[in-house]
Amino acid sequence: MSTTLLRLATAGSVDDGKSTLVGRLLHDTKSILADQMAAVERVSRARGFEGADLALLTDGLRAEREQGITIDVAYRYFATPRRSFILADCPGHVQYTRNTVTGSSTADVIVLLVDVRHGVLEQTRRHLAVASLLRVPHVIVAINKVDLVGFDADTYREVAADVDRVAAGLGLSGVHTVPVSALLGDNVAESSPRTPWYDGPALLELLESLPAGTEPDTQPFRFPVQYVIRPQSGAVSAELREYRGYAGRIASGVVRPGDEVVILPSGRRTTVAGVDTADGTLDEGFAPQSVTLRLTDDLDVARGDLIAAAKSAPQPSADVDGLVCWLAERPLVAGARVLVKHGARTVQAVVRGVDAVLDLDTLVGVPAERLELNDIGRVRLRLAGEIAADPYARNRENGAFLLIDAQQGGTLAAGMITGTDPDAPEPGDDWVI
Repeated sequence: MSTTLLRLATAGSVDDGKSTLVGRLLHDTKSILADQMAAVERVSRARGFEGADLALLTDGLRAEREQGITIDVAYRYFATPRRSFILADCPGHVQYTRNTVTGSSTADVIVLLVDVRHGVLEQTRRHLAVASLLRVPHVIVAINKVDLVGFDADTYREVAADVDRVAAGLGLSGVHTVPVSALLGDNVAESSPRTPWYDGPALLELLESLPAGTEPDTQPFRFPVQYVIRPQSGAVSAELREYRGYAGRIASGVVRPGDEVVILPSGRRTTVAGVDTADGTLDEGFAPQSVTLRLTDDLDVARGDLIAAAKSAPQPSADVDGLVCWLAERPLVAGARVLVKHGARTVQAVVRGVDAVLDLDTLVGVPAERLELNDIGRVRLRLAGEIAADPYARNRENGAFLLIDAQQGGTLAAGMITGTDPDAPEPGDDWVI
């Protein structure tokens, strides 16, 4: 069940060289068509560059090219003989932090760029906090532009030490730091002779060696029902006229015929009769496959219900505590009415309280009564109906939710569930993400 596909996202502050690094990866892995490269070289010469401006390979919007910044998340695909990659090039400007949250939410690895001349900035801290909150499995900090400090080892080590300190404060372990020059290609695809003091792998070597995703059999089975396939009286075959199944994407875990499952939030138990796809019946289904489940009992199952392993099912609750990245212009305050989207289920909710906001300097939560744009904080929600959620720390797929504007339909926040106990004590001043 292992895969050679790795999903990665880039992040960092403005002008740290994210787009140039992505362009360098695409160039050095020979993932650029000849006509694309010729166009980039032509535009680069017109702008007075001596060589190709590789950032033009990813800054696809006209506003991005005119301003020289990344605005939207740009998805790129490239491959090496050892692995295939899907890369989300995220914007660095604080105004577009919401895009970085989007791009990082499904990543196996986040590559965070830091300009060696400027060191760790507020936006660096914010992106590390996002990586911690989203439980991105691997974090690589590419300390860029080492050519502009003469490939000085002490300067690199000083910045790397600051990165390690901030990461430790956020609970991030195993963070990799790599000295690179995205412009010149040092330590990007191959190790550079100009950094003899660095004995670690080049960035691409590291990306090729990191494990991708989580093995499905290490997670409990979770299956949000997206669509109910009912018997069709006009179907050609008798089998289809009697067929009833529940279609969706396996969020986590493995399911096999004969497994005992529970339908949530109703709590009714049954057994899996079959696991079907368009290509036929499977002996087992595993995340992230899209399948249709047949059950041995004819139960009332609707879109938004969760089919879970009976032995490790979450407890449905209408009370949710969570960490959120607030993505809206208007502030979030207690009493606000929102929609909570969890899996395929959407329910009305009211904000019971805003408890804390993350201080990016001290890396601890401080008491707060509201969240402003790009704030990361802790909130309590009361839902109009129950959801069957896991803590995000244990299950990324079933522990994530969105807050949606009930009137306009826009996304207000990305959230991570921390608990579903209405009687849990409120967090104090020592709350730490």
